[in-house]
Formats: sequence, C-alpha cells, structure tokens
Amino acid sequence: MLIPRLLRASLLPVGHLAFRPTIEGREHVPAQGPVILAANHISALDSFLIPLFSPRAVAFLAKAEYFTGTSPKGRLTSAAITGLGAIPVPRGAHRAAQAALETALGVLNEGRAFGIHPEGTRSRDGRLYRGRTGVAWLAMASGAPVVPVAVIGTDRVQPIGSRFPRPGKVTVRFGAPLSFPQVTAGAARVRRDATDDIMDAIAKLSGQDRADGYNDPPAADVKQP
Repeated sequence: MLIPRLLRASLLPVGHLAFRPTIEGREHVPAQGPVILAANHISALDSFLIPLFSPRAVAFLAKAEYFTGTSPKGRLTSAAITGLGAIPVPRGAHRAAQAALETALGVLNEGRAFGIHPEGTRSRDGRLYRGRTGVAWLAMASGAPVVPVAVIGTDRVQPIGSRFPRPGKVTVRFGAPLSFPQVTAGAARVRRDATDDIMDAIAKLSGQDRADGYNDPPAADVKQP
C-alpha cells in the first residue's frame, strides 16, 4: 500500500492547484472500518477526485483497459488511477456486474472504503437519475454504512466529450452516514427502498434536478453495478 499512498500524496497538491476544491463534511467519513461512498456522477473526473480529496483512501472499480494504455495519456491515466487505489475489472453483462460487486464486497470485508456511482454511468444532462440497487446490496451484505457524496462542478471542468480536464473549481460534499439492516425476507423491495433513500440524500447534497428513470448509457458505454 506504500506506493499508492505516495502517488496519492504527490497528486494531491496538483489537484488543489488545478481544481481549487471546496471540501465539506469530511467528518462524516469514518476514520476506519468499512464504508461505502455513494456519489452522483456528472463527469469522468468524479471517481478520480473523490478518492483524491477524501480524508481516507477510497477504492473505485475502473475499466481494465484504463490500466493498459500505452500512449502518453494512457500511461498517465494508469499511473493516476493506480495511485488512487482503483481496482481493474472487466465490464460487460450481468455476470460481470455481479463479479464486480463481489470484488467490491471483498474491499469492504477488508475494512476499507469503497466508492460507487449508483446511477451507473455519467449523467449527460446534469440530472440525478434513479440509483441501481447494487449499492444497497453491498451495504446489506457487508454491514458497512453508506456516506452520500455530491460532486459539483466537475461537469464544467471536464464536460462529456472532452479528452482532458481544464482548470476550474469543484466542490466535494460528504453527507451523514446511512445504515441499513441485513435482511432476507422481501430483500429486493428493501434494497430498492434503501437505494432510493441513498439517492434522496445525494440529491439534497448536490441540488440536482431529479430524473424519473434509469440513466441508460449510450451503446458504446458499459454499466456499473
């Protein structure tokens, strides 16, 4: 874990210089033990900045191809996400999504922090979409609290379609933890209700307009669990 910590430490001053972050609610993130950070998703930059500005290391799942690029940009991306503790996973059909959840559960069972975007893919219109229930499955399977997180401004720093971020100002806001019981009877309904509670908490932090349905990705994209 030493190399990722050193890389994260080297990236932190660059992040502060480039994005002038306002970071709120750090005290809501438990200092130790398993925790799920559930965040909105408005830019490819989100899963880089949350681990960078979180008070503790946070593992996100990342597409395996992000780790294998050979171009200068690919190598830079690989180094950055490795330094932030990202975990490579293949993306694809339902079986791959369940495997990704099992990987995430392993992170939590080790007492670590795990980050997830319940919407699955980035919002292309700035609205907050309905969450997928993988986040509630993780919370109930692990017993970990869920800290809702809002990122604000990353859609202006790196809009969809732009290859590189530009300097700007972002906000990362951590909310009060939510806890959910481990259940078996009526589990699907309970997971749905828990996920809706998590999305309500994210909406209060982000101030985004709500969308009624799921954010289905374009054909070229792949869903997160």
